[in-house]
Amino acid sequence: MSGRGRRSLAERAAAQGVTDQRVLDAMRQVPRVAFVPPAARLVANRDAPIPIGHGQTTSQPSLLAHIVASLELTSTDRVLEVGTGLGYQTALLAHVAGMVYSIDRFADLVAIAQGNLAAQQIRNVELTVGDGTEGWPEHAPFDAIVVSAAFHEVPPPLVAQLAEGGRLIQPLGGQHGDDLLRYRRRGGELIVDRHLGAARFVPLRGRYGLRDDP
Repeated sequence: MSGRGRRSLAERAAAQGVTDQRVLDAMRQVPRVAFVPPAARLVANRDAPIPIGHGQTTSQPSLLAHIVASLELTSTDRVLEVGTGLGYQTALLAHVAGMVYSIDRFADLVAIAQGNLAAQQIRNVELTVGDGTEGWPEHAPFDAIVVSAAFHEVPPPLVAQLAEGGRLIQPLGGQHGDDLLRYRRRGGELIVDRHLGAARFVPLRGRYGLRDDP
């Protein structure tokens, strides 16, 4: 994607209400075309979801910018990302946080994301294959957690791995769509402190999410 394409995505995010300049700068620096399947490269500069295989999608960039900005990250924050995909949101997070730990259930997606991030010389990330609903306890606690799939509750291990005062964003699935919520952990409890809007996400699968059919 050209620099003009990256600027247009940042401008679109700004028009959608994203004001965090660090996030907008990340969008200007991270080429989305480097994080989509080869067949989708010609449409990578569109502000739209793109299928990435296994029934998964990479969300539209303006939505991802809204999510990353709503995490209110600092340059020293440690972030857990549940749902690596091909690494685009991972790259945005890495530009504004100190360290990003990202987990995905599909080994081939993780391998591609690892190559994509390395090609962009993004090094403050660590990826693994596993059940994202169980989190990554070896690296907890996290200052922020972002879950890129919907379920009707936040998985208990993620609550336990969020630092006091930390932020967690997850879409909660319902009969009429998904409600994107931001939580904070206060006094050991998870409290909703902002509704970020409605959006459609893939379902969260795993031990503490939807179970795969036997």
